[in-house]
Amino acid sequence: MPNEASTTRTAESVLVCFALKEEVAPFQKIAAGKSGVSVLITGIGRQNARRSLVDRLAQSTPALVLTCGFAGGLDPALKIGDVVFEPQDASPREKLLRVGAKPGTFFCAARIASTAAEKKKLRDETHADAVEMESAEIHAVCRERGIPCVTLRVISDAAHDDMPLDFNQLSKPDMSLDYGKLAWAVAKSPGKIGALLKLQKETRFAAERLAQALAGIIW
Repeated sequence: MPNEASTTRTAESVLVCFALKEEVAPFQKIAAGKSGVSVLITGIGRQNARRSLVDRLAQSTPALVLTCGFAGGLDPALKIGDVVFEPQDASPREKLLRVGAKPGTFFCAARIASTAAEKKKLRDETHADAVEMESAEIHAVCRERGIPCVTLRVISDAAHDDMPLDFNQLSKPDMSLDYGKLAWAVAKSPGKIGALLKLQKETRFAAERLAQALAGIIW
């Protein structure tokens, strides 16, 4: 049965979690001046997600948590910009379908799936439709506290896409991007610049699509 809070929640009680500021930027523009919806940037990965959310919930308890951001496609049918949600009791399913979101399943990984071969292996092993790095922990924290939680993610790289660089090798211990390592990697392989600019354009497009979907289900 749905949690009672999920049937009585209002826009004033939604906490939207993202790992990165790049994921949330278009949504923050839409949400500017609107009351009741809070945003939390957790950082990448399970550990950061748990720590950030636990700290936030010590201050206030929302009626609904949305775990949002980028996801890598594992289902070859999913395209960049497709918004995917995991159907659960707390899911506002009709609203999600109305804004074009697709039902699917997620695998919460410990590392970035950087190559098409890695994504195919994950698909074969997990049968999930998309891969990300925070939602399982966010759901766990919410479950411990009886807070409804919904995963709503946008595909930022498709199943057949290879990342221009292995960002796992360019991360700091806290999983944030080490810009010094990135600059060195680009200096060694200047031919990657075009692919990196393409990735930047695609992730910006994906973030905008996610923002539009969020606005459609919250307001």
